[in-house]
Amino acid sequence: MAIMAADIFGSPNIGVYCLCSDALAIVPAETPEKWIRRFQECLGVDLCATNIGGSRLIGALVTGNSTGIVLPYLARGYEVERIKSMVDLNIAIVEDRKTALGNTILVNDNGAVVDPRFSEKVVRKLSNTFGVEVVKAEIAGMPYVGSFAVATNKGALTHPSVKLEEKEVVEEVLKVRMDSGTVNSGVPYVKAGLIANSQGAVVGFSTTGPELMAITNTLDLQ
Repeated sequence: MAIMAADIFGSPNIGVYCLCSDALAIVPAETPEKWIRRFQECLGVDLCATNIGGSRLIGALVTGNSTGIVLPYLARGYEVERIKSMVDLNIAIVEDRKTALGNTILVNDNGAVVDPRFSEKVVRKLSNTFGVEVVKAEIAGMPYVGSFAVATNKGALTHPSVKLEEKEVVEEVLKVRMDSGTVNSGVPYVKAGLIANSQGAVVGFSTTGPELMAITNTLDLQ
């Protein structure tokens, strides 16, 4: 199953609650077992069920690639240990007032684009953790690159208002083709309704047929 539609806690905002890379998927601790099994089957990776800082909003708070995962400073020790017990990756705590790392970082195994407001110290930590070049950039003139796009090692889907020069930067850094689209019946903040890796994708149940086709083609999920 390359792509599937789902809800979580009755919401189609899959990407707000969940995270996945080619190495690991993370979902809230309260996720029903039936969805855990289905997510694992679709994404083809181990799945860790935990909260971050006691919050279910994993996708907004955490991000990573096949080399590393970054968590905000509010992550609790037992939550970090839970992730470490599931996978042997670089795991770093980012000491920054911007805790929504999933909304401000767009990363795959080739590179990362991040909120221009991050300090150079944070950028260096991200680069060391992910093992890739990190470049400051915007999408649609905004710093929320992680919420405005979803990237895998095969493609990237972005907010329809992305500018040509922004698209060129992202494509150069992530080394994949980027196309624009929407999720959940016209929502332009594509991260909200989509998680994906090189093997599969989970979309919000409100995502339409044409949106599904665009996601499938852009992320090369045939």
